[in-house]
Formats: sequence, structure tokens, C-alpha cells
Amino acid sequence: MAVDTAGQARTSFDLKSAQLPVVAVALKTTDAKALAAELAARLGDDPDFFDNDPVLIDLAAVRESEEPIDFPALAALLRQHRTQPVAVRGGSTAQMEAARAAGLVAAPEAARAQAPEAASREVVREVVREVEVVREVPVEVPVPGPGTVVVDKPLRSGQQVYARGADLVVMAIVSFGAEVIADGNIHVYAPLRGRAIAGARGNTEARIFSTCLEPQLVSIAGIYRTTETALPDAVRGKPAQVRLEGEKLLIEPL
Repeated sequence: MAVDTAGQARTSFDLKSAQLPVVAVALKTTDAKALAAELAARLGDDPDFFDNDPVLIDLAAVRESEEPIDFPALAALLRQHRTQPVAVRGGSTAQMEAARAAGLVAAPEAARAQAPEAASREVVREVVREVEVVREVPVEVPVPGPGTVVVDKPLRSGQQVYARGADLVVMAIVSFGAEVIADGNIHVYAPLRGRAIAGARGNTEARIFSTCLEPQLVSIAGIYRTTETALPDAVRGKPAQVRLEGEKLLIEPL
């Protein structure tokens, strides 16, 4: 008698859903030349602000525009600044069709669900160079789990840790090019030289603590600051905290 082993065969891959943080670029004009000039002015030649981050292009503010958007040119422009445009959302039917023809996928509108009041008002961000981009994490129902995630190994360039619905404690160095993200607070009991993003889902009470503050970028609730301009001597390379007061990031010694 032949034995049916089809149900027992081991597959070579699995299909799973993935929730990944992206950078959302909200367009306010369809003028490609104006976009190029403003990106150049705001980002300059800084090679470290982005590190091939995936980008979602938000068209909500220009969906009523009658001027067509040159999506291939827009994608090429974003790639020049070390980002990878992958999706669009919020556009008109014609805009979304043009985006798909350029190889961009349509992102679900449900990704906008976080904080409707915050979405309806324009936020002024205090940064060394103001850039109208918001790093977003997917809006999803938090899965019950520990209130704190602890990492006790060094994080090298290119590595990322995200503490969803929790605080993050790192007991080793966060190297330049590494990224730590938490919905709550971030504690780094070692040099912090990469990117630290606390309050990733809009928690304005979140803070960032480090025993040696030398970050590439810090952010709380979507308000960013790079350290291209040197930090004050009172906090650079010393124990310090980063907190939010209104819409301004404060960096203070501990």
C-alpha cells in the first residue's frame, strides 16, 4: 500500500506577515523641481541622516491637484538621499494608478489610524535641519508581554531593536548606524552612538537615557534632532537624558 507523505513534506519557506517601520514623506506640492531644491536645502550632503530606509509617499495633501506627479523622477530623487521608496497612499485614483505604473505599491489607508487629532494639525519639529518626514511604526493592537525589553549584547551598524509596547534597556554599546526603537522609554547603559527613537507611537512622556550620549539621531514622539551640530560639553559623551517639553526636545545632564 502506498503511503501518502504529501502532508508530512517539509516546505522550503514559510509565508508570514511582517510589520516594519518606514519613513513617511508627506508631499505638499507636485512640483518636482521645488521638491528637489527643498530636499537639497534641508538635508544638504548629510550621508547619515537616512540609511536606505524604506519610504512611504503620502499624497493626501496633493490628491486634489490637477498637475500630474512624475513618480519615476520622484523615486529617483528620494533614492539620491539614501531612501528606498516602496509605497504610496492617500492619492487620487489617477495618482495611485500612476504610482503603481512606476512600481510603487498602494499602502492601506488603515495605517493612518494612530492619533487622529495629531494627524489633523501640523507639528513643528525642532531639528538641526528641519525635515518634514515622520518615522512611523505600524499601528497595531499591542500584544500582551513584558513591560521592558532587555538587550545585553552590543548592537552593530545596521542592526535594529524595537520594543513594541514596552521600554527598552540596552546594557551594551549602540554603535553608529544601529537603531533602537521603543514605544516607551529607552535606557542605554553604555555609549549611545546610533539612532534612538522613543515614544514611537506618539508617547510624549517617553524619555531617552544614556550613560554616554553621543547619538547619531534622537527622537521622541516623532520629533527629531540630529547631532550634526556638536552637543554642548555638559552632555556630549556624558550621562544625559532626552525629553520632550511641548514640541521641543531638551537634552539635559543626569
